[in-house]
Amino acid sequence: MASLFTVILPLGVIGPWQWVIIALVIVLLFGGKKIPELMHGLGKGVKSFKAGMKDAEKDIQEIKAEIVKDDEDEKKPEKKETKKEE
Repeated sequence: MASLFTVILPLGVIGPWQWVIIALVIVLLFGGKKIPELMHGLGKGVKSFKAGMKDAEKDIQEIKAEIVKDDEDEKKPEKKETKKEE
């Protein structure tokens, strides 16, 4: 049975020299001045994603609270109004 790394990376585990080569290729492709801008954009994207996740979790909690409230309201005995007949 093949290990997880050989399935994901058919050439094996990436070692330190491979990371250096990858970093050099990125610097050559984008240039030294462009990399900080890319990292800044990446940081903003991650921050925005986290804010979106918090909003989604907040919405889910609100919906759960509404469902629980509706269930409690249904379980309460209803007061029936009696009309006096004249």
